[in-house]
Amino acid sequence: MALPLCPDIRLSPGRHKRALEGHPWIYSNEIEMTAEVRALPRGTVARFLSHDARPLGTGFFDAHSLIAGRLVDRDPDAVIDAAWLGRRIDRALALRQRLFDKPHYRLAHAEADGLPGTVIDRFGEVIVAQINSAGMDKLSDALVQAIDVAMAPSAIVIRNDSALRTVEGLAEGVRIAKGQIDGPVRFEENGVAFLADVTEGQKTGWFFDQRDNRRAVADLARDGRVLDVYAHTGGFGLQAAAAGAAEAVIVDRSELALDLAKRAADLNGLGPRCRFVQAEAFRELDRLGRAGERFDVVVVDPPAFVKSKKDLVTGLKGYRKLADMAARLVQPGGFLFAASCSHNVDPPSFLAEVTRGIGRAQRSGRILRQAGAAADHPVHPLLPESAYLKGVLLQLD
Repeated sequence: MALPLCPDIRLSPGRHKRALEGHPWIYSNEIEMTAEVRALPRGTVARFLSHDARPLGTGFFDAHSLIAGRLVDRDPDAVIDAAWLGRRIDRALALRQRLFDKPHYRLAHAEADGLPGTVIDRFGEVIVAQINSAGMDKLSDALVQAIDVAMAPSAIVIRNDSALRTVEGLAEGVRIAKGQIDGPVRFEENGVAFLADVTEGQKTGWFFDQRDNRRAVADLARDGRVLDVYAHTGGFGLQAAAAGAAEAVIVDRSELALDLAKRAADLNGLGPRCRFVQAEAFRELDRLGRAGERFDVVVVDPPAFVKSKKDLVTGLKGYRKLADMAARLVQPGGFLFAASCSHNVDPPSFLAEVTRGIGRAQRSGRILRQAGAAADHPVHPLLPESAYLKGVLLQLD
């Protein structure tokens, strides 16, 4: 069933140009906030117009959010319902089926796939969605219906436990919308089997965005010692071990994540070449440095250090310190891969801090690869915030 259309919402004079060019976000200060408009329920479907009544498209409206309008269709008469969602899911699915030969990927990536504030990951027969915008939250049942029609999965999990939902005034919670989940879900990435906790693990249970970077690191790992810090469930370390690393040391502070990494190592017959360490990252890096440990490949893939702009200065110093400590553990001629998932940190700033950190460690080297997320995490061309992931791979002298 479609959400009821609200009265037309007009933008202030001269504030329609970005929307007219296709930008999906309309900020609250760009809208004529009349009393009638302010009273509209969060997530209402609306028709957006320029000040002179030129149609800009259909979208979701939330007077209480900085991003007050989220345009989803250029058609001002679009009906946003399960059928509309089904067409978006079909389009996203067709792209992933062209990109990958197995059904393990991010199926939909928010605005870039036309589903604002919504990500959907596919683990074979299990689909996990996380919804962080009010309009899409109202359509959650229709979204489940559209996913079911498109793929008929055995289970659909709605992971609405992100802190971002609080910002949107949405309740947090996890529910299984279809089927049942009896434990961790098995899936594959780059030919290696992993386990995802899709009901309690971080985000949706896995981070598909690093797929290509994990392959690039694994290609350099043969016969070497690999250190994977902030490892989560062992994505970098286990793929390096599968590619022939002599030893993979996998470090994370989460006992749950490390348990899944150990189980995945056993699934792939990699247990004898993997060592698992439950520790806080900076403390473990310091301990390894003091012990004189050296590795052929070091990976540092931390959670977001900069969750808002007010954290920028402190977060940038954190990336610099992390690169410094990690670089000291790399054998001469070895490799360092550092990443940031903070969308508030632009690529030049991140690279500058990594470079400063390496310099502080009195190391030099060369950049082999700079990359973002894998292709199942497309970037909206007018929304640089969707290009959140940054990774740099270096060889150090």
